[in-house]
Amino acid sequence: MNKRLVSALQYIFFLGLGVFLVWWSLHQIPDEKWGEFKRSLLTAHYGLLLPVFLILSLSHILRALRWRILMLPMGYRPSFINTFFAVMIGYLANLAVPRLGEVLKCTILAKYEKVPAEKLVGTIVAERAIDVISLGIIFLLALVSQFDVVGEFGTQLFKQLFENSTGRFSWLKLSVVLGVFATVIIAIKIWFYQFAHLKIVILFKKILNGIWEGLSSVRNLKQKGLFIFYSVAIWSLYIGGTWVGLLATQGTAHLGLKEAISALAFASIGMIVTPGGIGAYAYFLAKVLEKNNIPFEIGFANGTLQWFAQFLIVVLVGGFCLVLLPFYNKQKKHESS
Repeated sequence: MNKRLVSALQYIFFLGLGVFLVWWSLHQIPDEKWGEFKRSLLTAHYGLLLPVFLILSLSHILRALRWRILMLPMGYRPSFINTFFAVMIGYLANLAVPRLGEVLKCTILAKYEKVPAEKLVGTIVAERAIDVISLGIIFLLALVSQFDVVGEFGTQLFKQLFENSTGRFSWLKLSVVLGVFATVIIAIKIWFYQFAHLKIVILFKKILNGIWEGLSSVRNLKQKGLFIFYSVAIWSLYIGGTWVGLLATQGTAHLGLKEAISALAFASIGMIVTPGGIGAYAYFLAKVLEKNNIPFEIGFANGTLQWFAQFLIVVLVGGFCLVLLPFYNKQKKHESS
C-alpha cells in the first residue's frame, strides 16, 4: 500500500477519534447542565492564557536546549536557533499527522546543520524515553498526593480496556495483546536474519545503529546535571501551566497543586492518543477533575481552554518559526561567506 495513503488513513483515524471524543464529551453533558458549561467558557479569565502561553513557550525553549545536549557526545553542535525552529515546526507538523514532526525535526537539522538524520533519530528516541520516565514520575506524584482519586480512575480505565461483555476482567483480551506483541518481535528477528542482504534491511539496520548511538549518547553526556535540570524544569513548567490553567474557570479556580499534577498526568495521555490532543486532552482532564468533585461540564470547559492555549502556542510560534527558518539560514550562509 502506498506510504502516503497509509499516513493519510492513520491521520484520518486518529483525527476521527479526536472528533468522536469531542462529540462524546459534549453528549456527556446533560441538557440541564449546558448552561453551566457555556457560563464557564463565557466567564473564564482569558487573561490567564498569557502566562500559560509564556510558561509553555519557555518549556519549548528548554526542550531545544536539552536536545542540543544529546547531540554533543556525537560531536555535533547545531545552533540553538535552528534547534528551536526544528522543535516548534515538529510540534506544528504533529497537528497535521501524528509523529510526522519527529521526522521533520531530524530533516531540518540534517539539512541546515549537517547532522546525519539517522543519528538524530536516536536522540529523539532518547528524549521520548526520558519523557516516558518523567510522565511515570508525574503519575507517581499524582498517586502519592491523590491516591484515592488516581487509583480509582486508573483502575477504571484499565478495566474498561480489558473487560468482557459481562463486565469482568478478560484474560483472553490480555493474552491476545501480549501474543500479538510477541509475534511482532519474533517476525522482526526472522526478517532481519533471513533477508539481511536486502537494501531495505541494510537501511533499517543503519537507522537502528543510529538510534543506538543516539541512546548511548545519554550515558556519555558531559552535562548530565544540566540535562537533568532541563528535564525537571520542563515538567515543572507543565505542572505550573496546568495549575494556572485551572485558575481560568470559576469552578476549578480553588484547585491546588496536587489536582494540577493529577490533571496533567491523565491529560498527557490525551496528547498521545489524538493529533495535538484534540478532544482527548479535555476529556481526560475533565474525567480526572470529576473524581475531585468537579462537574464534568466545568472540567470539560476548562480542559478545552487549556487545550486551546497549547494549540495556539504551537500554531503561532510554530508558524512563525516555519516562516523564519529559510530566511535565518540564508542570512547565516551569507554571513559565513
